[in-house]
Amino acid sequence: MDYLVWLEETSFSTWMRESGPAFFSTLIFHSVGMGFVVGVHVATDLRILGVAPRVPLSLMRRFFSVLWVNLVVVSVSGVLLLAAYPAKALTNPVFYFKLAAVVAALGITRALLRGLLRDPRYDADPAPRKARVLAALSLLLWAAAVTSGRLLAYTHSMMMASHQY
Repeated sequence: MDYLVWLEETSFSTWMRESGPAFFSTLIFHSVGMGFVVGVHVATDLRILGVAPRVPLSLMRRFFSVLWVNLVVVSVSGVLLLAAYPAKALTNPVFYFKLAAVVAALGITRALLRGLLRDPRYDADPAPRKARVLAALSLLLWAAAVTSGRLLAYTHSMMMASHQY
C-alpha cells in the first residue's frame, strides 16, 4: 500500500489528477483511441465471420496501421490515467480483467495476422472454422474489455490509498 501512496503523491500524479485539461484530454485520447482499436478489430472479425464476403480479407490488413498507432495512443493514455489514480485501478480486479481481455484479444489478432490474413486464398473463400471461432472470441473479448473499462469508474473500492490511513 505504501507504494500506492508514494505514487499518488508524486508531482506528476498530482498534476494529472488536479489538472482538468490534462486528465480530461487524456481520457478523450484514450476513448477515441479505443474506438479505433476496437473498430478495426470488429470490422476484421465480422469479415472473417462472413459479413461483407465480397470485400477481400487481405484488404483488412490495410487498416492495421491505424490499429497499431492507436494502440500506442491507448497504451500511453492508459498509463497516464493510471498515474492519476493508481490505487483506484491497481486495487480493482475489474482492471486486471480488462487487461487480460485486451492481451488475449491482441493474441488472437497476432495469430490471425500470421495466418489467415496473409493467405490470399481466403479473399474469396470462407475462413476456416478455427479462424471463425477465434474471430467470435475476439469480438467477445473486445466487448468485455470495453465494458470492464467503462465499469472501472463505478467498481473501485478505493479512490486514493492515502485516504485509507
